[in-house]
Amino acid sequence: MANQVEVYKELLEAAKNCYRNSYSPYSKYRVGAALLTTDGKIFPGCNIEICSYEGSMCAERVALSGAVSQGCQNFAAIAVVSEQTPGVWPCGICRQYLAEFSIDMMVIVPNTDGGYKALPLKELLPHFFPPSALLAKEAKATQSSQ
Repeated sequence: MANQVEVYKELLEAAKNCYRNSYSPYSKYRVGAALLTTDGKIFPGCNIEICSYEGSMCAERVALSGAVSQGCQNFAAIAVVSEQTPGVWPCGICRQYLAEFSIDMMVIVPNTDGGYKALPLKELLPHFFPPSALLAKEAKATQSSQ
């Protein structure tokens, strides 16, 4: 079994390989992500932008969409890479998307000296809106209608 440093480096490499496929003709800001499931599968994703920016997808959400569409919903870590910005962190929307599945996952980004920085998602999104807030409301509504 690979150690954590090796796994994080593998994730960073997968994210780097994927950003080369980015479709970013307007911003020219290529981003890649690689999402690690708790059972060791890696799902890469790159950003896809369209001329209506609001319809664009960040690399993290593309990776997450690929994983979920393959039946995976348990995640340990995600690496995010951009050629323009070492240490690029997920945006707020991506942080909330990731938190839907695991607030404890690690977020890994490269730094300028060839290493990386890793932080738990809960440090990047300390006061997130948890899925349980809606699930509890739904359960309460169901109980009161019976």
